[in-house]
Amino acid sequence: MANTDSARKRSRQADKQRRHNSALRSTLRSALKEVNKAISGGDKEVAKQALSRSASIVDRIADKKIIHKNKASRHKSRLSAAIKAMSAVKATP
Repeated sequence: MANTDSARKRSRQADKQRRHNSALRSTLRSALKEVNKAISGGDKEVAKQALSRSASIVDRIADKKIIHKNKASRHKSRLSAAIKAMSAVKATP
């Protein structure tokens, strides 16, 4: 337990920041799930729109250093590749 006033305040601030970061991570996961759901649905246009919405959320959260920028890039790249693979499957009858 914190013994000084400054340590108590720092503990309060850390708890508040942890809750905020947790909410942002939840937003990130929801955005990624939205794209994955669109991909599994099979509609490429809907998946592209979901990716464009999610990409800005992922970048915003990476800018705030909730996740590393390389992790954000990896998520976007894998989702984009999955969407591109959708067309390859549909193009071959």
